[in-house]
Amino acid sequence: MNWLLLCRMIGLLGALVGGSMIFSLPWAFPFCGEVSTFESDGFYGLLSAIGCSLTIGGTLFWIGRNARDDSMLHKEALAIVGLGWLLAGILGALPFLFSGTQTTTRGPGTSNTVIRVVDVSDALFESISGFTTTGASVLTHLEADDDPTTPRVPRCILFWRSFTHWLGGMGIIVLFVAILRRLGGAGKALLRGEVPGPMSETVRPRVQQAAMVMWAIYVAISMLLAILLTIEGMSVFDALCHTFGTMATGGFSTHNESIGAFASGWIHWTIILFMILAGTNFSLYHLALSRRQLWRTFRRDTEFRVYLGLLASAALALSASVYFNTRDASLYDSILAATFQVTSIMTTTGFATADFDQWSDSSRGLMLVLMFVGGCAGSTGGGLKVIRFILFAKIVRLEIEQAFRPNVVRPLRLAGVAIDKAQRHQVVVYFCLVLLIFLASWMLLLVMQPGTPWQDHQSDRLIDTASAVAATLNNIGPGLGVFGPTNNYAFLTSQSKILLSILMLLGRLELFAILVLFVPSFWRSR
Repeated sequence: MNWLLLCRMIGLLGALVGGSMIFSLPWAFPFCGEVSTFESDGFYGLLSAIGCSLTIGGTLFWIGRNARDDSMLHKEALAIVGLGWLLAGILGALPFLFSGTQTTTRGPGTSNTVIRVVDVSDALFESISGFTTTGASVLTHLEADDDPTTPRVPRCILFWRSFTHWLGGMGIIVLFVAILRRLGGAGKALLRGEVPGPMSETVRPRVQQAAMVMWAIYVAISMLLAILLTIEGMSVFDALCHTFGTMATGGFSTHNESIGAFASGWIHWTIILFMILAGTNFSLYHLALSRRQLWRTFRRDTEFRVYLGLLASAALALSASVYFNTRDASLYDSILAATFQVTSIMTTTGFATADFDQWSDSSRGLMLVLMFVGGCAGSTGGGLKVIRFILFAKIVRLEIEQAFRPNVVRPLRLAGVAIDKAQRHQVVVYFCLVLLIFLASWMLLLVMQPGTPWQDHQSDRLIDTASAVAATLNNIGPGLGVFGPTNNYAFLTSQSKILLSILMLLGRLELFAILVLFVPSFWRSR
């Protein structure tokens, strides 16, 4: 392991995270009519976090100042991605700690709420949830309240919380590659460790240019969404924060009721459209722009067609279920609510306009299944990715055929391209690893977390904890029951929060960039 190079790159990433906190500082001041006084706790908390982040990043960079970028191998690239995201989560937690952000939790065995300052596990959970675009939260009472004893999160801290989504959506490593020159083949290795799903052929040559183009597309679509939301009635602050959550498929909101706080149907449909765009492979946008064949590029992509088909089918099924099982629900309201929630869950955004935990068991079951599907490869969405389900279905079909025709040699193809045995092996291994991690984490969470919130309903505890593991491993946010869209994760023990934080990182980096950090031989010298 090239430790000097590792320190140099991690230091630069740390400085990048610290520098990005500057954009949150102005929101502590009373302008735009949203706060009446200067939020000193949030402002000085952010300043302290910026100072600490730049100091840590600068120190690491100084230690590895003599390292050469062209000496990076695949091992170093994996270490930089894994450790870089861990450092980002730690540094991103500092504003919550230094500002004294408060939250509430229920007292053990009672319905009384207890006001407390967030601790280290809370801050890490919130920060990692932001960067990994999960959107699971331990914060309560996000909005202003007439009761002065009720905790409220400072507006500048809320902005930082949402901004972590936007940074993590396209990827801090992709941004890093786009900014830093002379990485060469090392940049490709870094991208491969972070970009979700199998990396498209369109991003392999001229890696830095491809990273810059993808970030430019990401910024352009984000700006368009922010303008539309402002026109449709959101304040500038709300429009920016919900743009960050939508484009990153994150789900953090500035309101306790999430998108349900906005009664405008235009806002709901706009966010639905942009969640779909965010769940699409960004390499397709790059390819469509370079070839100037927008419609043909998307129409010929197998994954995109299946992605839209799954969204439409699930929305149709859920709309019928909501309409026939919800009293006094109009057809339009049922379609809007079902379409929004299907899109939000499948793209792993996690926004909510309704408490889907109150829907029928079949509807809740469908939502749980969609948690594992996710968006397209190369999108900002989480989950297993649509492309892997397509490949897995083709692999299963081929294996079944070879069971009764063992002598038939039939190549596995996707969109006319042959899929070799190594790629097929990777897909099967990934499915197996996700299943094993899900089951092991589910059992661990049941052991770590006492049954107090569930009281005598232990069957609900099994389903709720399973949904929490699925929601964090697939970077969705809300689960079912006590982890549903109207609740949060504040009541969990510190050990449970750390476990779920690790699952968020595993899901965002697609397992291997984190798993290798726990293998002793990975850290040995070349």
